[in-house]
Amino acid sequence: MQIESAELTLLGDREQNQDRATIAIDDEVAFLVVADGMGGHAEGERAAETASKSMLDQFWQSARPILDPQGFLQIAVARAHDDVVRLGAGRALDARPRATCAACVVQNGTAHWAHVGDSRVYLIRDGAVHERTRDHSHVEVLLQEGLITEDEVSGHPMRNFVECCLGGDAALPEMSVTNSRKLSVGDVLLLCTDGFWSGLDETSIASLHSAPDDELAGALQALGERAVKVSAPYSDNTTAVALRWQG
Repeated sequence: MQIESAELTLLGDREQNQDRATIAIDDEVAFLVVADGMGGHAEGERAAETASKSMLDQFWQSARPILDPQGFLQIAVARAHDDVVRLGAGRALDARPRATCAACVVQNGTAHWAHVGDSRVYLIRDGAVHERTRDHSHVEVLLQEGLITEDEVSGHPMRNFVECCLGGDAALPEMSVTNSRKLSVGDVLLLCTDGFWSGLDETSIASLHSAPDDELAGALQALGERAVKVSAPYSDNTTAVALRWQG
């Protein structure tokens, strides 16, 4: 498996970094995770850390290559949710830790991904955003119904209203899991928290595709710094992982 990978996390204009980013790679499989602790709830940092570690542990405990990537992702996200729920045991519902997440398995020239909330996955191909996940948020509903445009999302007053997440209620949250996506040489997969994507348009995000070989990390860093600058002085934690498929 020939890949190039990079990860980034920036504090932004916050006192704590409640985001987490992880890339796990062996000879046959790569597993990417981002988690975003929800700052409006208690201990978002612990929620993100717990969710990220839970999914990573599930990956290393699984036989590889992963026989059923979709099933693996469903189990990994569900277990992460249960672990975050346990953090809030005994607390009032509105005081329980919560997080959003995105995760992706790359193996055998294919990708599968899952997400909960407004952490996103982008598939970038031929210099453009070929596909992206749809947020579990009120603003995404407005966008899909044609009531607002893509350009209006980042400035909408309800942009941060997420309709499902890890943690909080014990019931399993809505999660979106893809079927197999065949990768082409040069494709870039990007997983990021809302602090990253909300400060960038799709053209900027798609520019990762044109980063020269061995310079993906620098290109990701530059985009992250741009996202922070655009949103200053109210920028959020800004976190992303990227993988370029080389064959």
